[in-house]
Amino acid sequence: MNRISRTLSIGAAVGALALTGGTATASQPATTDPTPAPSVRTQPTGMVKALAESLGVSVAEAERKLDRQSAQQKTLERLGISGVPTASAYFDARGTLTVDVTTAQQAADVKAAGLAARIPARAPSALDRIKSELDRLAEKKLPAGVESWHVDPVSNKVVVTVRDTADATSRAFVAAARSHGPAVTVETTTDDAPQATAAIAPGSKMNINTSDVNGGYCSVGFGARDQQGRQYLATAGHCIKNLDTLYFSGSQFAKGTRTRFAHGYDSVDMGIAAISSGNSVTTTVGGWRVVADTPVRGSQRAAVGSTVCKSGATTRWTCGTISSYNHSVTYTDPGQPRTLVKGLAKSTVCIHKGDSGGAWITNQGQAQGVTSGSSDLTCDGSFGGGASWMQPLDDLLRHYGLTLNTAS
Repeated sequence: MNRISRTLSIGAAVGALALTGGTATASQPATTDPTPAPSVRTQPTGMVKALAESLGVSVAEAERKLDRQSAQQKTLERLGISGVPTASAYFDARGTLTVDVTTAQQAADVKAAGLAARIPARAPSALDRIKSELDRLAEKKLPAGVESWHVDPVSNKVVVTVRDTADATSRAFVAAARSHGPAVTVETTTDDAPQATAAIAPGSKMNINTSDVNGGYCSVGFGARDQQGRQYLATAGHCIKNLDTLYFSGSQFAKGTRTRFAHGYDSVDMGIAAISSGNSVTTTVGGWRVVADTPVRGSQRAAVGSTVCKSGATTRWTCGTISSYNHSVTYTDPGQPRTLVKGLAKSTVCIHKGDSGGAWITNQGQAQGVTSGSSDLTCDGSFGGGASWMQPLDDLLRHYGLTLNTAS
């Protein structure tokens, strides 16, 4: 990756901290043959190889997977423009994109476009209300033994993941969740609690509040601009929780201006930093010589089950699958109060300390988010296992009123 003083590549090391940290069947989808994969090779060779290693499949299988997902994702985008609800779309076990709809006409439109359609037993809005109710309960008193809760479009349920129920608050939270009957699944985990901790790593190129390149660091996210053209770095909120000054190769690069993350308070892991005069963030995501740098084309959200890759200063280029969106997660940082973080996406992408804030992108160049944290995650090379979370970029841009910088 190029290292130049005035323009910073996405995915280079940015100073800061890093977070570490039963299926039921709804009504069956009406299925059709999935959209055929393109006959001409269109996927970047390096990205295909990295994905194959990450998923443990052959290069040919990885390429077919990307081709099918790309074609179906484009179809989904067209359906959304025509008025079909697409927020609860997901790739099923066969790799077919399934769209939850509310009417027979919408189902017919989806099937005619070559995707699968389902009228679920429970409307997504009903599940969202249950999830919001649990959020409000946790905001009053955080259930320490509950790791996370989210709406799972595949099972058409709210899933609550529990570590232990030794404390009364956690027991009451689980009881409240179970009061919704079959609309909620409660599962247990033995993973370590997600943590928000400072990362100390040698060789980092951008640091927090110090020009020492050996200081704690995060990874660069995406460049964006406001209506006046002012340039900002879109990053994880915990990377600039104190509105910190960011350094790249020993020189100031940006200054935190807004964050929604604070230990011990209900948080969203998003923030922005004003880019210092004479600096910029490139519109290509750095591939760390594993893959070619990937141009940023937009920020269209990928469906659940989609393949996504991330660039980060610690584990560099890794890939995996988006498991679900809108997670509420309890983060734990030794010496700090527990923190409820809402609105995260869960995935299988490998991340470690120092990857926080790093850029997530699809093979189509659609920016997805910035690294937030992980729980009991181990990985070797570019192969990921366990769970990780990222802050979706579209939510961040919308909240701060920014426009993503894209490649020309």
